[in-house]
Amino acid sequence: MPATVRETPDAVVIGMGPGGEDLAGRLADAGLDVVGVDERLVGGECPYWGCIPSKIMVRSADLVGEARRIPGMAGIARVHPEFRPVARRVRQATDDWNDKVAVDRFTGRGGRFLRGTARLTAPGEVTVLGADERETVLRPRQAIVLATGSEPAAPPVPGLAATPYWTNRELIEAEELPESLLIIGGGAIGLELGQAWQRLGCAVTVVEAGPQLLGREEPESGDLLTQVLSADGVSVHTGVEVQGVEYRDGRFQLLCKRGERFSADRLLVATGRRIALDRIGGGVLGLGSEARAVPVDERLRVVGTQGSWPVGIWAIGDVTGKGAFTHMAMYQADVAVRAILGQGGAPARYHAVPRVTFTDPEIGAVGLTEAQARAEGRRVRTAQTELSASSRGYIHGSNGNAGFVKLVADGDTLVGATSAGPSGGEVLGLLSLAVSARIPIAELAATIWAYPTFHRAVGTAVAELA
Repeated sequence: MPATVRETPDAVVIGMGPGGEDLAGRLADAGLDVVGVDERLVGGECPYWGCIPSKIMVRSADLVGEARRIPGMAGIARVHPEFRPVARRVRQATDDWNDKVAVDRFTGRGGRFLRGTARLTAPGEVTVLGADERETVLRPRQAIVLATGSEPAAPPVPGLAATPYWTNRELIEAEELPESLLIIGGGAIGLELGQAWQRLGCAVTVVEAGPQLLGREEPESGDLLTQVLSADGVSVHTGVEVQGVEYRDGRFQLLCKRGERFSADRLLVATGRRIALDRIGGGVLGLGSEARAVPVDERLRVVGTQGSWPVGIWAIGDVTGKGAFTHMAMYQADVAVRAILGQGGAPARYHAVPRVTFTDPEIGAVGLTEAQARAEGRRVRTAQTELSASSRGYIHGSNGNAGFVKLVADGDTLVGATSAGPSGGEVLGLLSLAVSARIPIAELAATIWAYPTFHRAVGTAVAELA
């Protein structure tokens, strides 16, 4: 057994995803002796298995979808999708799942990196177990930051664990397109990848237990995507509960509560993500097995540790339960860095968290849905404007302009909004600002909206509320 190494840096950052890497680098820039720890790749889920490679697949598939709109509108086009160039671009973008560039980027700023599994072993103490079985015990003088992210979660469906099912990670790394794919879960990940693979030539079936796709968003968003995905050839099934999974002779079969059976070559489980608090020593923080996230205050300091720990401990990103988004981790990293360095500034606020589902059309949303606002007892008013005469124009007319803008107001300000359409994520920017800054509806109504743009629909919807 190798000897245990003991060190006392200024700060330890556990988890070097987008938020952790940014925070650790900024602390190093400030002159602190920082140790960053990760058992996987520096950069985290986003650049290797999430945001970046998935959007390469989505963009490639969008090209196919756009080309198929040419007949009847701009001439004749025949499209023959090919997956290998897409897989090749994914490997290039991820450096073939090698993080040397990212590690060098961090160490070049003065930080130190340890590859290994880290966990809290006592208040103010982090123990790292490396691949060589060497233990490094770190007792930082100033700060510990938990930025450990989340991991794909699989439901406790009988038979599932014994099968070679995929999560987003295995799907992103795939070099060949199977003939057919089953997807359990009708959330953002399943729908983005499902639509992309269908357009690239794979027969896709989506099975969702809830009554609609994108169950956490406005029902209009789920309805729109059900129509569009079905028109693309995706087989969509909502309100279907999977009760068993079988894998025989290279084929998966889903056994469902009402007797439905679905079969395919591959199975993607896209039912959400989990935070493995037990792996990082959540018990040291006083968190029980039922805890779903690390509780933090408005400065991202872990609740209950001030005064009882010899060093400050903060948490950022997925592990805080405030939203599993790269932009959330980066936002929280900024708040935590300022807190650690004593720089003050604005505390964390979560009333205007933006989120985008990168399907075609895109579904952008910010703040509260209508249902959430009503559940909070707010004085809810809504307005909605379609981007085109009807979503049937998208499906049958192939103009690609289906979508809508829906606004949720409480009194004279917006508390939520959805922009669904070809540029839904881009239109969301102005809506995020309106919700975040609590811009009066009268001020929005007095704004001049450029014509003809998709965001002009925001002005039309605002006029209904003014």
